Amino acid sequence: MRINLLSLLLITIFIIINPSAIAVSKKSDNPVFSTVDQIFNTTNQWLHFPTNLNQSSIEFSIPIIIAAVLSFFAASISSAGGIGGGGLFISIMTIVAGLEMKTVSSFSAFMVTGVSFANVGCNIFVRNPKAGGKTLIDFDLALTVQPCLLLGVSVGVICNRMFPNWLVLTLFAVFLAWSTMKTCKKGVSYWNLETERAEIRRRRDDDGVEGARESLLGNEVEDEVEKGKIRFPWMKLGVLVIIWLLFFSINLLRGNKYGQGIISIQPCGALYWLLSSLQIPLTIFFTLCIYYSDNVQSTHTSHNQDPQKVQYITIAFLLLKVNKFDESETETEINPQEIGDGRRPNNLMLPIMALLAGVLGGLFGIGGGMLISPLLLQIGIAPEVTAATCSFIVLFSSTMSAIQYLLLGMEHAGTAAIFALICFVASLVGLMVVKKVIAKYGRASIIVFAVGIVMALSTVLMTAHGALNVWNDFVSGRYMGFKLPC
Repeated sequence: MRINLLSLLLITIFIIINPSAIAVSKKSDNPVFSTVDQIFNTTNQWLHFPTNLNQSSIEFSIPIIIAAVLSFFAASISSAGGIGGGGLFISIMTIVAGLEMKTVSSFSAFMVTGVSFANVGCNIFVRNPKAGGKTLIDFDLALTVQPCLLLGVSVGVICNRMFPNWLVLTLFAVFLAWSTMKTCKKGVSYWNLETERAEIRRRRDDDGVEGARESLLGNEVEDEVEKGKIRFPWMKLGVLVIIWLLFFSINLLRGNKYGQGIISIQPCGALYWLLSSLQIPLTIFFTLCIYYSDNVQSTHTSHNQDPQKVQYITIAFLLLKVNKFDESETETEINPQEIGDGRRPNNLMLPIMALLAGVLGGLFGIGGGMLISPLLLQIGIAPEVTAATCSFIVLFSSTMSAIQYLLLGMEHAGTAAIFALICFVASLVGLMVVKKVIAKYGRASIIVFAVGIVMALSTVLMTAHGALNVWNDFVSGRYMGFKLPC
C-alpha cells in the first residue's frame, strides 16, 4: 500500500503540472549556484501549479479531486495506526491541491477530526480480553497524558513563531526520522515475536486445548460485562471532557496573535499572556490529582519493562512449555506483558513524554498522535491499545482546533467538511480491513507498521516541501533568524 500511494502521488504530480513551468533562466554568474537554483525553482513551480486555488473560492477541479482520493488512502493507513494523519494531509493539500498554508491548517484539523471520530466510535466500547475485559481505550493513560499534551501544544505554537523555518525543519526531519526508525524496529520485533508464538501454538494445536481456552476466556469476559462487573469508565470520560472544556475556553477567550477571539483583547498584550499562563496551573493541578489517584493506573501493560527482554523471556518460556507440556499446564495463560518485575509503572514519565510530544506537535504544526504513538510503543504499550488510545487523545486536540477555526470565521468550511467526511469513511474502511487481518492472521504488528508508514511518508513529503520554502527565503534575502513571539 505504501508503494502504491507513493506511485500514485508521483504520477499525479507529473500528470497535472504545467509544462511551461519547467522553463527557467540560464543566466547566472556562478554555474553551480545557477544549477541548484534552477532545480529548486523548477520543483517549486511544480509544487505550486494550481495558482487559481489560492483565491477566495475553491472549485472542485482535477487537483482537488485527486487530493481527495489521496486523502482517502492516507486516512485509511492512518486509521490503522490510530493516528490522525495530519502530516500526510498537510502535504497532500499543499502539494497536490495547491492550497495556501493558512487554509491547509484548517482543512487538516477537520480531516484529522474525521479520522479520530471514526476510530473512537469503533473502539470506545470495545473490550480487551488481555486486560480482563477492560475497554480497549486506556482511559487511565489518556487522563495521565492529556493535560500536559494540551499545554505542550500551546508552548510549541509559541516556539513555532520564534524559531526560524530552517531550525523547525531540521528538528522535524531529525526527530521524525529517528521516531520512524524506532517504530519500524519495534514493528519487526513484534512481528518476530508473533511468528514464534504462532509456531508454538501450531505445535500445541494437536490436543485442541488452546482454542478451547480462548473461547472459555472470551465467554467469561462477556458474562462479566453483561452482569455489570466491568463498567464503562464514565467518570474518567467526564474528567477528560472537563479538561478539554477548560483548555478550549482559555484558547477561545485568548484568541490568536492577530486578536481574533470571542472578546477583543490586545494581541500579545498583558491579558493575552495572562490567559495563556492559566494553562500552567491547570496542567499542574490535574496532573498531580491524576498522578496521586489510586483509581488511575494503566492496567494494560507494565511501562517499565524492557520490550526486548520481554520478547526473549517469553519465547524461552513458551519453548519450555512446549518441551514439558502436560495436562496440568493447560490452565496457564501465557501473556508476554505479564512478564516483568511487577512494580508499579512510573506514571510521572508519561506526563513528561506527553509534554514533549505536545511541544513538538505545536512546533511542527502536526497532531500529537504521530509523536506520542511511537513513545507509547517504546515503553511497552500493546499495539492495539496504543492505536485506540492515541486516536482517542487526538480527538480532543483536533476537535479543539476545528471548533476554534469555525468560531473564528474560517473560509471554505463546507469543503473542509466534505474532506472530513471522506476521511471518516476511509477510516472506517481501514479499521475494518485491519481488524479482519488481525483476526485472521493474529498480526497486531501491522498497526505498528502502519504508524511507521505514515511517519515515513510525512517525513519525506513535509521535509521536501519545507526545504523548498527555506530555499526561497534564502534566495530572496529574507530574515532567517529568531523572532519575537508577537
